[in-house]
Amino acid sequence: MLNRCEWCLKDDLYLHYHDHEWGVPVHDEQKLFEFLILEGAQAGLSWLTVLRKRESYREAFDGFDPCKIANYSQEKIFELLNNFGIIRNRLKIEATIKNAQAFLRIQEKIGSFDRYIWDFVDGRTLQNRFDTLKEIPAETEISRIISKDMKKRGFSFVGPTIVYSHMQATGMVNDHLVGCHRYLELGGTV
Repeated sequence: MLNRCEWCLKDDLYLHYHDHEWGVPVHDEQKLFEFLILEGAQAGLSWLTVLRKRESYREAFDGFDPCKIANYSQEKIFELLNNFGIIRNRLKIEATIKNAQAFLRIQEKIGSFDRYIWDFVDGRTLQNRFDTLKEIPAETEISRIISKDMKKRGFSFVGPTIVYSHMQATGMVNDHLVGCHRYLELGGTV
């Protein structure tokens, strides 16, 4: 039996996410945007709640196409507020639209969101070395710097904790526990 980070053992959906996505470096623009939106939706909730609604989010938010989302109307917001498949929070829905607009501005100004976000870690995964879940921080100095910069660029629901979760999800940091089979697979060292 494989050793895994204990947080993923509660549910099969968590287990699949842990084994196939969490901590894997992401450089695809749309996937980076998807994680940004889902991490913001998670604020105040569990990640499992968001994972269970992920497919509904993909459908409701046009496959996480920032070009479409940036132009959502008040009618679309009303439609989303009545969609039981997603987290029906007006602030989070409006933040998704605002974040799509900011995401597109970064693509236009810098060339890609991928380049923008990964430059904060010099383009490579930060390899942490934690033995227990208690050691993993909720935020770091880098996540605070990124959060501040993103807010300055017009993003919302991007506090340091949300940004750090995004970093973990997209492989900017490897926070798999040292004893987890994914730790070494994702570049951790003994």
